[in-house]
Amino acid sequence: MGKIIAIANQKGGVGKTTTAVNLAAALGILDKKVLLIDSDPQGNASSGLGYKEEDIKAELYDSLISGEGMEDLIIQTDSPNLFLIPSTIELVGAEIELVNAEDREYKLKACLDPLRESFDYIIIDCLPSLGIITVNALTAADTVLIPVQCEIYSLEGLGKLKNTIQLVKENYNPILEIEGIVLSMFDKRLRMAKMVVNHVKELLSDTVYDTIIHRNSKIGEAPGTGKSILIYDISSKGAKNFLNLAYEFLENNNDAEYSKIELTNRKKTITK
Repeated sequence: MGKIIAIANQKGGVGKTTTAVNLAAALGILDKKVLLIDSDPQGNASSGLGYKEEDIKAELYDSLISGEGMEDLIIQTDSPNLFLIPSTIELVGAEIELVNAEDREYKLKACLDPLRESFDYIIIDCLPSLGIITVNALTAADTVLIPVQCEIYSLEGLGKLKNTIQLVKENYNPILEIEGIVLSMFDKRLRMAKMVVNHVKELLSDTVYDTIIHRNSKIGEAPGTGKSILIYDISSKGAKNFLNLAYEFLENNNDAEYSKIELTNRKKTITK
């Protein structure tokens, strides 16, 4: 049965959507069938995979509000084994329309549970705020993956998010756990970035991924082409970072089919 992972951080600009898109794409390249849910009305995960708002005929809003079957919204992307349920600005209306709905916190869970058997992993790209859509994502998820930018202010957001996760766990989703913390946007030239990495690892060593996502110009360019970094430039440092993250993720879930040597050879094969 597929696992549902929410990628969340209440602080914006920490690489949340970048992590969601590229981790999902990397898992697909490693032969896992992945469904990416864009639950942000900005639709950045959708556009980052090449789907513009005017081209999207059905989206997450239609399932949450109109009751349309989630399986009817799924788009097969150009990235291997990666599927998408897109969103547009229409999703903003769901925040208002769900206010008085019965079991409003469980709407997304009800939509996603039937899809578990069809995918190895379902990844939800969450809003950088605590509204009803984000609560739905956390209620539907088994775990939360938290991207943390390598800057001092990100640590404040991390504490608030952990409190939010605990509240959701107590009130709506008792099985919710932290999948891990991914340090992102690391610039080795900055002493502050190194201090943040060391501080986070000291405080939360058991949940922090060894893989660190470095600042990389190719990662910034990829969304503008409608491609993940894995498709845009598989030979880039950013692509290697996300493949390593995906492999570490699979190891943590006892689902790694490749040894580290095999993964290195697989990268070379993909690059050719």
